[in-house]
Amino acid sequence: MKQYKKLFLSIACLASCLNSFSQNADINLLKPINKHETSFKNTYLELNASSVTAVSIAVPASMAIAGFIKHDKKLKLDALYTGAAFLASSIVTRATKSITNRQRPFEKYSFIVKRDDEAGGLSFPSGHTSAAFCTATSISLRYRKWYVIAPAYIFATSVGWARMYQGVHYPSDVLAGALVGACSAWLGYKAQKWITHKKEQKKKLTL
Repeated sequence: MKQYKKLFLSIACLASCLNSFSQNADINLLKPINKHETSFKNTYLELNASSVTAVSIAVPASMAIAGFIKHDKKLKLDALYTGAAFLASSIVTRATKSITNRQRPFEKYSFIVKRDDEAGGLSFPSGHTSAAFCTATSISLRYRKWYVIAPAYIFATSVGWARMYQGVHYPSDVLAGALVGACSAWLGYKAQKWITHKKEQKKKLTL
């Protein structure tokens, strides 16, 4: 819990710094990403962005189902902590949004093209990016194979790019979202390792 409080405070401080001096840089970076519409980008990036929640839930759910079928305790624990990291990243993201209260780019700038059905909401940090990087980092830490890591981070990066292309997030929103997601996953992984180690030590002492 203390680690998540530190993460939340760090993101809040980052938000304060960004609001004070980088708005111009943010919008200047966003403009070229938001322009140059193509049907391929519309389809590919929309597919990535719209599938985040389903993927973030399906990954730990699949781990849990496989764990129960195979009677694999580690796989069940992987599912539990991956799901918990996703929940924690969502809480930190929502809390930070409420504090920073940042408008979305398409609401503030008329020249930003909105390509998403987002009705409004708050911009900093990006919840979609947070969820995507949380899931990508969670599975990459546990299954360290290139054919797991590469697709996971290509997907997460595509989600972040999609949210900027769709005009609903600034680059700093996406960066902060990626940090929230990755840090939440890392803390969840470390907590799992620590608790497992403590249980093993306790078991050895009782033998």
